[in-house]
Amino acid sequence: MLVNFLTGFAVFFIIWWLVLFTVLPWGMRSAHEEGAEVEKGHDRAAPVRVNMKQKFLITTLVALAVYGFYYWLANYSGFSIDDIPFLPRIDSL
Repeated sequence: MLVNFLTGFAVFFIIWWLVLFTVLPWGMRSAHEEGAEVEKGHDRAAPVRVNMKQKFLITTLVALAVYGFYYWLANYSGFSIDDIPFLPRIDSL
């Protein structure tokens, strides 16, 4: 049971991390685009407002939906990695 939990957590973490990198650029506006004053030593392309709490929340919700689909696919649909035609067969030990 612990192995299944750890495997599920690892899969969720990987999905969450990939979704985070997809969500990070959403809504980003640089100081140059905003017309804001850029202080000396700062890059003009640096974001004005990052809003990481909202990005983490969106990432978690999207990752939960993707993980839910993965969980359903792996446990209830009968689909397995052996059903993918271009991958080599995995034989049980």
